[in-house]
Amino acid sequence: MTGGLRPRRIALISVHTSPLAQPGTGDAGGMNVYVWQTATRLARRGIDVEIFTRATSSDDPPVVAAAPGVTVHNVVAGPFEGLDKRDLPGQLCAFSANVLRAEAAQEPGYYDLIHSHYWLSGQVGWLARDRWRVPLVHTAHTLAAVKNASLAAGDTAEPMMRVIGEQQVVAEADRLIANTSTEKTELVEMYGADPGRVDVVTPGADLDTYTPGDKNAARARLGLDPADTLVTFVGRIQPLKAPDVLLAAAAPLIKADPTGHLRLLVVGGPSGTGLERPRAMEDLAERLGIADRVTFLPPRAPADLADVYRASDVVAVPSFSESFGLVAVEAQACGTPVIAANVGGLGVAVDDGVTGVLVDGHDIDVWSRELAAVLADRPVLERMGAAAVAHAQNFSWEHTTDALLASYGRAMADFRREYGPQRTDRRKRAWRKNRPRVAG
Repeated sequence: MTGGLRPRRIALISVHTSPLAQPGTGDAGGMNVYVWQTATRLARRGIDVEIFTRATSSDDPPVVAAAPGVTVHNVVAGPFEGLDKRDLPGQLCAFSANVLRAEAAQEPGYYDLIHSHYWLSGQVGWLARDRWRVPLVHTAHTLAAVKNASLAAGDTAEPMMRVIGEQQVVAEADRLIANTSTEKTELVEMYGADPGRVDVVTPGADLDTYTPGDKNAARARLGLDPADTLVTFVGRIQPLKAPDVLLAAAAPLIKADPTGHLRLLVVGGPSGTGLERPRAMEDLAERLGIADRVTFLPPRAPADLADVYRASDVVAVPSFSESFGLVAVEAQACGTPVIAANVGGLGVAVDDGVTGVLVDGHDIDVWSRELAAVLADRPVLERMGAAAVAHAQNFSWEHTTDALLASYGRAMADFRREYGPQRTDRRKRAWRKNRPRVAG
């Protein structure tokens, strides 16, 4: 690590979604997994991690000891329920105020570094950075300009307010974390980021949970027929993730299947603009005449999700945009090949022709042909599954944590060179003089 610098305590900001939420529905997804997995692994390295997220229920306790060394602050900002992510910019002042108050109760210098996730959190982190005089590291996870450039039919474009907000955070953050070299290029070319301040840190998978296992045993636990050929979609049900592309592409194959055993499994819940039509995929399956060959399941906890991957013959990731694609890596870690859209980080997550197949574009006929070809050759499918396990070992959360710590060290070293090591001494002296006295 640069200069041997290492944070003692990190303020990790995740405004719009809690790492304690179940991924696969609402706003909970890969970012939740990323935040939780990196937070717990940083804590195992002896770093205290405090996560600030917006409370979404009156039952949420203000502070949760979520894991050894990991504390979650449920910050009250706006109504607990029914607040869409698009309305959250109006609550950033309330959220920021409560984050600053939490730090103000401590001696200055309490946090060594801020790591913000998603642009809303970056706005809060930017303010806290200037108040606390500590470096800000930011991970975008998704970028509005990228999403808008590859918008799914019928989906809603990200507003200009978000694009501007992202540009501000890119300009202010001390270091930016990109999931892949492709995302780094997007940050530089679309947002004017300084390439010298962008670190590529590839996300991982929980390789202790996502492991190969007995396919038939997994199907028995899920109540699935061992004779079926199973193609699976895992993720939030919204146009961006394109589950409709998979259903439309699979429909002619299902109808032409002489065995009657080709089946789709869709695991997830509505999210984003998908909330406007929560039964859209069920309705589409009916219109396509394949409703009896599609099984819909709600989001699963990691151990149960591993069974979903093991039970599958192929996992499909047809997204229009993915900064990385954790589902693809998790599936491969369980020994299941992946057919994925050749977008964003999926070209890194999937080794084309070796652990799965990358498909250019979202033409239904092309997807149908590629899917048919993958399913037609069982020996190739088995070889891909074996190669997928080995490929997934390159993506562990321990590797991610190592790279994050290196980026944190660079951010702290750069910040110290700019502001000097005594940047908080004046604040400390003032705090000690005026700190609240406890009666008795």
